[in-house]
Amino acid sequence: MLWVAEPALQASLLELPLGGFITPASAELPVAAGVLALHGPRDEGVVQPGDVIALTPGSPVVRVLYRRGSDSNLLFMTDRCNSLCLMCSQPPKDVDDRWHIEENLRVIDLMDPQEENIGISGGEPTLYREGLLTILRKCKDVLPHKSIHVLSNGRTFKDPSWIEALTQVDHPQLSWGIPVYADNPTDHDHVVQAPGAFSETLQGLYNLARAKQVIEIRVVLSQLTTPRLPELAHYVFRNLPFVRHVALMGIESTGLARKHYDELWIDPLDYQEHLTQAVYFLSNRGLPVSIYNLPLCLVPAHLARFARQSISDWKNLFIDDCKDCAAAEHCSGFFKSHTTRWQSRGIQKLTTQAFEAYAGSAQ
Repeated sequence: MLWVAEPALQASLLELPLGGFITPASAELPVAAGVLALHGPRDEGVVQPGDVIALTPGSPVVRVLYRRGSDSNLLFMTDRCNSLCLMCSQPPKDVDDRWHIEENLRVIDLMDPQEENIGISGGEPTLYREGLLTILRKCKDVLPHKSIHVLSNGRTFKDPSWIEALTQVDHPQLSWGIPVYADNPTDHDHVVQAPGAFSETLQGLYNLARAKQVIEIRVVLSQLTTPRLPELAHYVFRNLPFVRHVALMGIESTGLARKHYDELWIDPLDYQEHLTQAVYFLSNRGLPVSIYNLPLCLVPAHLARFARQSISDWKNLFIDDCKDCAAAEHCSGFFKSHTTRWQSRGIQKLTTQAFEAYAGSAQ
């Protein structure tokens, strides 16, 4: 589609072989019947040149499937999942939604071949095994410069046939984010609400390693996972030596997390000691570790160098308490689902002087 903002150009533009037109409120096009036209979007900045969008006939909703230049683009595979994590932000549905595969393949053809990061997620993407492998092969052929990061619970990789399949794909910039929530099966299986999941995930991790895949371990920080966080760090280091990165992640207060608030919520101020022990144990042994999704005012100054601006830009938020905070440009902020119920007692705005001192102590 073509974004048209200059009324003087309208007559000649209507003759171009385009899929349709997008116009601001001030430049409506006199299009003929059957010509696709979107007029006066509520937010004119929501669609930019080079973006890929999807439209539904008879609906005013525009789905933005790819944004040029963004590192927050995501190929959504499915709503299905073989786990039911207590804090799942995208509660699974028992549906046949294979149509996402074809849509993703079409989106890949329309993406710019720039060096951006592309995520693949669900649900559990590996449940549509052949569809996922087809997408990975196409990404390698069409978008070889883009890094592809797939979020998976790792359980289906217990099937050793994945080793040969992924070896044949041989994507040069493919990595996997796999959650491990405890150093023991009882606690991990409770978090994911799937008996036997811990064993299956570990088998999957070893098979991914045999396929020479790049692996990141992800841990969502909650009342259930933080008490044994140091033990989990020890477990990962000693039992998963092939792991390339560990991400310790603040919880997203949406989806099933809301239902399980009492079991999950813990103020980040109350797990700082365990977080510190885990981070330094891993970092001191050469295993890269990052802290995701926590505002800087909740991260101890000595851990600031591990904090990342990790929340995707399309669901990122800064609350009123962040106004005029000197750390805002360096802070991950909050998820748009954030509510005061999930707000730490430690939220505060940092003055320029305080932030400079904070940043200095993190060096």
